[in-house]
Amino acid sequence: MAPISAAAAHSASGPLSRPSTGATLALVDARDGADDRESALAAAHEAALEWLRSLDERPVWPRVGLDEMLEVFGGPLPEHSTDATAVVRQLADGAGPGLVGIPGGRFFGFVIGATLPAALAADWLVSAWDQNSGSAMLTPTTVALERVAGQWMLDLFGLPAGASVGFVTGGQLANFACLLTARNAVLARAGWDLAEQGLHDAPRVRFVVGADRHGSIDRAARFLGIGRAEWTVVEADDQGRMLASGLERALDAGEGPAIVCLQAGEVHTGAFDDFGALIPVAHRHGAWVHVDGAFGLWAATSPRLRHLTAGMAAADSWATDAHKTLNVPYDCGMAIIRDPADSIAAFRTGGDYLVYTGLDPWDVTPELSRRARGVPAWAALRSLGRAGVAELVERLHANARAMAEGLGAIDGVRVLNDVDYTQVMFRLADDAATRALGAAILAEGTAVVTGAEWRGRAALRCSMSSWATTPADVDRTLAAVRSLVG
Repeated sequence: MAPISAAAAHSASGPLSRPSTGATLALVDARDGADDRESALAAAHEAALEWLRSLDERPVWPRVGLDEMLEVFGGPLPEHSTDATAVVRQLADGAGPGLVGIPGGRFFGFVIGATLPAALAADWLVSAWDQNSGSAMLTPTTVALERVAGQWMLDLFGLPAGASVGFVTGGQLANFACLLTARNAVLARAGWDLAEQGLHDAPRVRFVVGADRHGSIDRAARFLGIGRAEWTVVEADDQGRMLASGLERALDAGEGPAIVCLQAGEVHTGAFDDFGALIPVAHRHGAWVHVDGAFGLWAATSPRLRHLTAGMAAADSWATDAHKTLNVPYDCGMAIIRDPADSIAAFRTGGDYLVYTGLDPWDVTPELSRRARGVPAWAALRSLGRAGVAELVERLHANARAMAEGLGAIDGVRVLNDVDYTQVMFRLADDAATRALGAAILAEGTAVVTGAEWRGRAALRCSMSSWATTPADVDRTLAAVRSLVG
């Protein structure tokens, strides 16, 4: 199909358009609408397959920016209706230059997974079903699928079987939901009813974090009204792991309700905090322990990598994503709370028109109305099985090790981290050259790595997150980097 120009996009109209005077609307009967729906879905299916087939050869990074895409899709809202199939084709024809090849095998930017086939197809069904999935009374099918997916995850992670699992948009909201629950719980233990008394004059909550925590922890604290001046920052080692001696000193220095934030998988190095040493220290001081494990919790599913998460199950809450390591479509994060009563105390709503069926999805997350985002997670887990999940995680680790070995063999490239999990961080001799290499890799198009800063110096980060990555993808990427460095 030839791309639709910006001008044509603004004036396109199809069979459903009607001559109009004033505010007259184009109307269709139910039969016409059903035919229109089938035609539009067929066009979307065709366009989706064309996109997926293009991934191996197209540049991975977008070839245009936001301004160009605004030109293609923007302009005044058309006065009249447009045939749904024409709208779908306009989307497909115009979108390509501004899309990034995340579903392919050579996207290593940020920490973003691809999408497994079963999860992608399940997500299409979620859209077609159109279920508002906050309540088991309203949508029992999707709530059941999410509940089973959550139980399977708890089993795979080795976490308490009775914990609550709330499906949210991603790691940011998972951290927020867990930390909001933690704040309510530690205040309640201190004799303060937050729902009744509010935050004014409440006991001060000590917020203890590691020096190399993820920015979503900072952002969640800001959402909760916990300012930077109220944080206690504990030093970390050269890989970003919190030091137990530092945590002990920090907790000894104060008293009152406390929340300690640990992490499974530092975003640059992939390092894991020593849960077996840190969690007992925190609990001895009466603190709530939260684990940010957006991609790292999945190490627990692998017999070869499970040692990285030893002791993690003793925490009080955990945050993770399915759209990272499990490779389901955006968006899908999980907020896991050891005691569901703490979730209910934080989130259960009122309303004389709401019917409760036990532990509903809206009891464990901030949302009421929402998409059934846990259904693709169920499909991914069902398609992989226990052994398949472990194999996926181990393959990501093996690809990271291969990438690190290949990068280390390129003259002038230095790998900065111990590749214990799925992250590879590297740099050239100076910051300017490192940043220039990062820009050149994106412009060349073979693969995507993204920039970072580590210990005050520029770095590049390669995150192995995609089921689609093969040894050939690693080799192609290394060849591209070698040519750019040389």
